[in-house]
Amino acid sequence: MKDVVPLLKARETALFGSKAVGLGDAERAGLRVPPGIALSGSVVEAVASGDERATARVMKLARTLATPLAVRSSAADEDGAEASFAGQHLTLLNVPTAEELPSALREIWWSANSDSAITYRQRVGLFTRPSVGVVVQTLLDPEVAGVLFTENPVTGADERVIEASWGLGEAVVAGLVIPDNYRVDRGGRVVGRQAGRKSIAIRTVATGGTVEEKIPPDRAEQLCLDEEQLSQLNLLASQCEEAYGPARDVEWAIADGTLYLLQCRAVTTGHSSQSGKTETVAGDPVETLGQVPLFAELDRKEMAAVGRLLKERRFAEGETVVMEGSGGAAFFLIDSGEATVTIRGAEQGTLKRGDYFGEIALIDEGPRAATITASSELVCYGLTFWEFRPLVQENGSIGWKLLQSMAKKLRDAQQE
Repeated sequence: MKDVVPLLKARETALFGSKAVGLGDAERAGLRVPPGIALSGSVVEAVASGDERATARVMKLARTLATPLAVRSSAADEDGAEASFAGQHLTLLNVPTAEELPSALREIWWSANSDSAITYRQRVGLFTRPSVGVVVQTLLDPEVAGVLFTENPVTGADERVIEASWGLGEAVVAGLVIPDNYRVDRGGRVVGRQAGRKSIAIRTVATGGTVEEKIPPDRAEQLCLDEEQLSQLNLLASQCEEAYGPARDVEWAIADGTLYLLQCRAVTTGHSSQSGKTETVAGDPVETLGQVPLFAELDRKEMAAVGRLLKERRFAEGETVVMEGSGGAAFFLIDSGEATVTIRGAEQGTLKRGDYFGEIALIDEGPRAATITASSELVCYGLTFWEFRPLVQENGSIGWKLLQSMAKKLRDAQQE
């Protein structure tokens, strides 16, 4: 079975995730979506690990898409009725070229293993290893975009609720503007409209990423949808209900006068900038692992087995790496840069190259003991609980040596 396919052929939710299969369903139903491809969770993880053959398979199909690209997570348990994961998994807009896609995939893989995503999984009872499929699509340059509810999400009334703003729809989704609000009955009659205050528009920039563009005051309070566009959105709502069922939350965009479906999911029961750089990590993580007491008793071969599981992760200056009290499932080893440690708001010290944190998260599911913040651009090797546990379960020698290391640490603590 192929693990990189055009969206039209994405059918298996367990393989490609809810978002990809939903967009595939839309194409099969004749709805207009931006051209794109679906990547399985296994191939995303392989690319994040630096697997050249997996990367080549992805790149072959990705180069058929017009650029720039929108790269969005599509986890198997994402966008369900009980757990939407909205804001937990990363979306990268305006990836300028296909060559920059591997770096984007690595960032998205890590977003599903971030402390915030793990905390959310614990809260909704989904503390299992994430399988992060990804949707890669040609990024539109819309005049207007937003969200559409096929039923009123507040009152439950049988009417469409449409929110719209200038530019990319992320301004609406992220709550950066007060969008225009429209209510339309099923017959297409507009029963309410209210202009918002759309002071900014999210636009793409040639070098990648997005910027907030200021909107003139007179245009900021001008309604951005006309009668014909509202009629088209009402038709889209009906088509989405026919294809997916009732009570849908739809993201849409109008580009060059054409309405596109960007995403359609069930209305849920409870409604960072990334760099995209592609440099590789310079150091030898296996050699540095020997400095971590938890791994100090492992021999070279065992250390190499752990080292093969490490994946690069980058943090911008000022970015929170882990948050005190949040759930965690990853251990980090610093390759370059510096980070500040705080506990209950008080600074405790600085971490530099060769330092590490979060190793207890590889063993238990408890909260983080401190907040770690990047005080410069920070490059780490990361290892998740999901990858570490099977290695230990399959290798009794490694497990025994880790147990000895933990016993020594406990004995030392008792003698202090």
